[in-house]
Amino acid sequence: MPGILLQLAVLALFVGVAVGIFVLGDRVRPASWRHDDDSGAGSMMLDMVNMFFAAIVAFVVVILWQQYDTSHAHTVSEGKALVNVYEAANAMPEADREKVRTLVTAYTRQVIDEEWQVMDEQRRLSPSTQATLDELREAVDSVPAATAEEKADQDETAAAVAAITDARFDRGLDAGYRLPGFLYVALWFATAMLLFGTVFSGVVVTKRSVLMTALFGLVIGAVILAVYQLDRPFAGGNHVAKDAYELALTRFQDLAAEPSSGGDLPR
Repeated sequence: MPGILLQLAVLALFVGVAVGIFVLGDRVRPASWRHDDDSGAGSMMLDMVNMFFAAIVAFVVVILWQQYDTSHAHTVSEGKALVNVYEAANAMPEADREKVRTLVTAYTRQVIDEEWQVMDEQRRLSPSTQATLDELREAVDSVPAATAEEKADQDETAAAVAAITDARFDRGLDAGYRLPGFLYVALWFATAMLLFGTVFSGVVVTKRSVLMTALFGLVIGAVILAVYQLDRPFAGGNHVAKDAYELALTRFQDLAAEPSSGGDLPR
């Protein structure tokens, strides 16, 4: 509560300073600077509102686009880690190799087919997909390693699984991310000021002014819609693509067609 009161006091202080400068300045400025009516004040107010709205929108869009780009980067990291696990399994005995590769493929397909919908509708990750990842980790940890070389191969695969886990954790945070509430308050406040500015401008209502106002509202609506779309990186029409996982599945097929190096190694 003291913090809120302090913020309100600061706002009131700036209001008082602005009015004081305006009133006192009117007494010392040349008469040639004065307008006969308040049209100058209205024009100045509209310019300030336009600048405020543009600044808020630019600030919000930059934040959301950075978050969108970061979310996509996390999917790319996870896709690369999935391929690394699939490729590292090539040095395992045939039974372990097939088990690990089957789980990696199953997890990737679950992310594409199931988890993306869960992130869209519930802004969280799928528990069943997490269970598949846990099973994959257990399968990698249970592979026997009798020699130092085999231990190094297992550690490499386990490190790739850990990279999947880290990227998945980041993706979960991205799915639940929301723009801070105070920015939405500022955005809607600027929007309201902008819309009511048509009233304070004193423009006469004609067919032409109504059409221009309608186009004005259309532009504002498009901006607000774009903001809300960007605020949901894994949902809506402007969501992060699944290309990293789809590319990983394609790479799995290529690796599966290559000859295995560890299938006939004794353990």
